[in-house]
Amino acid sequence: MSVEPTPIEQPHVLREYAFVADGERGALIGPRGDIAWLCAPQWDSAPVFDTLIGGASVYSVTPEERFVWGGYYDSGSLIWNSRWVTGSTVIECREALAFPADAHRVVVLRRIRALHGEARVVVELNPAHEYGSAPLRDVRCAAGIWEAWCGRRRLRWSGGAEAVFHENSRCPGWRLSVRVPPRQHHDLVLELSDTGWTGPPPNPETCWQATELTWKVEIPALRANAAPRDATHAYAVLRGMTSAGAGMVAAATTGLPERAEQGANYDYRYVWIRDQCLAGQAAAAAGALPLLDAAVRFTAERLLADGPAMMPAYTLRGEAVPPGRAVDLPGYPGGQVVVGNRVRDQFQLDIFGEALLVFAAAARHDHLPGDYRRAVALAMDAIAAHSDRPDAGIWEIDDECWTHSRLICAAGLRAVAEFPATGADPAACLHLADALVSQAARTSVHPTGRWQRSPQHPEVDAALLLPIIRGALPRGDPRDRATVVAIARELSSDFYVYRYREGRSPLGSNEGAFLLCGFAMAIATADLDHPVVAARYFERNRAACGTPGLFAEEFDVTQRQLRGNLPQAFVHGLLLEAANHPALQREWAELERGGHAQGQDRP
Repeated sequence: MSVEPTPIEQPHVLREYAFVADGERGALIGPRGDIAWLCAPQWDSAPVFDTLIGGASVYSVTPEERFVWGGYYDSGSLIWNSRWVTGSTVIECREALAFPADAHRVVVLRRIRALHGEARVVVELNPAHEYGSAPLRDVRCAAGIWEAWCGRRRLRWSGGAEAVFHENSRCPGWRLSVRVPPRQHHDLVLELSDTGWTGPPPNPETCWQATELTWKVEIPALRANAAPRDATHAYAVLRGMTSAGAGMVAAATTGLPERAEQGANYDYRYVWIRDQCLAGQAAAAAGALPLLDAAVRFTAERLLADGPAMMPAYTLRGEAVPPGRAVDLPGYPGGQVVVGNRVRDQFQLDIFGEALLVFAAAARHDHLPGDYRRAVALAMDAIAAHSDRPDAGIWEIDDECWTHSRLICAAGLRAVAEFPATGADPAACLHLADALVSQAARTSVHPTGRWQRSPQHPEVDAALLLPIIRGALPRGDPRDRATVVAIARELSSDFYVYRYREGRSPLGSNEGAFLLCGFAMAIATADLDHPVVAARYFERNRAACGTPGLFAEEFDVTQRQLRGNLPQAFVHGLLLEAANHPALQREWAELERGGHAQGQDRP
């Protein structure tokens, strides 16, 4: 017999979730103080808390009284402060994963603070592993510290000495009532490990100090840009999704539907080469080089290991992504739970172009190690060998000779040709780039003069913005200009941008606006000297988030809701890059002086 979920187990719309992370894993926290998603010990492990996808395992801190919710991040960090205002009190719960991280142990820090009046909250801790099939066992309490096994993970919880352990029909765990006097706080520290521990529980104050200091060290002072706070936050999100092994997961979650009630569900808890290269180039544009270094390192090592057989995505450990399989949980409303990804069996030509682009960005900053020259050569060899081969493309659909794939490779070849540090032969690079552009020009120029998706698909595709902004052709090429105009006319609505049209359906009827494309359009129109238009695209798309400032892959414009896995790294990357575009910087400088930069109002 099915059991109805309790209110604390009910999911929220995605715009209400906050995100904390330490590079090795991340958690989503809802407005009821419910940690609804946390995989341990790593991103692609099974979750310990899973109410996000219909499970019953959750870790919540919720006011006893009725409340309204809000929150904010400590600047330049992923330290989140849930904030509740009740009829008589103001309560905050400071949330973080201890940083720097241990790959084998996650430490969840929660500090309940009574800002006004006495804080009265209820704490529920109901962990389970392997999608609910491995609940707690061997539960014991000694000296006020709880310990147990959660599947194959060791659990230790301090700060909950007075908690009552209970068995229930959905998920056994603890319940605790906490009273915090005015202007004081109460700490809870939860540890989960696949190796165990030998020493005492960590000291909360020491953990908080180390976490605050590490975030200050890890987040550089970004140079002046069009959106300093949002750009800094975007960089913090990207850093929180990047492991010590240099891999950056594409998203923190799995199974969140991209299209409401249409079942488009994927597992993005792996490293997509393309996504990490996009983030690395954004970091380079911002002058924040640690994330660039990570992108170069992970990509180069995959090329050195696999050469032209480099896959589109890997686990953080550099292994093949597991094949997709369904999990027996209800899923997020409108979706279903999927683990693994079919990308493991795809060929995507454009990843080699993106690799060259990030290597060139590193060379521009004198950050390309000499021993990665071989990786540059391998990417060039892959492009030369497979330039005529159909591929799944950036959107991972049917194999065709996608125009975007050929042009982004041309852009990458032109980029590495500029820098001797890459070891690339400039003449050979430019010859191959010209051949790719000529091939695309013969087969994929629409009668109206713009680029089309592929020889078989005459429609325009917003993916074509990427080779335009990366310099596949000289800036202002008539085909590029015509493509930007066509995207504005056929794929844009109110300065949101959709990937491509499916049949004759109206925009937004099959999927949401694609935020990556919206920020790319801001860059493209800025490159074409339309700063006002660029600013409108930039502002529209950076507003497509919730209170915590997180972006999913898509935005449902009609309902103003996020769609897809959360947070999506490449969206934060393109926001960071767009904010640092010189034309947008100038436009905001002019606005601050009471005017605006000169520019036409249409692309």
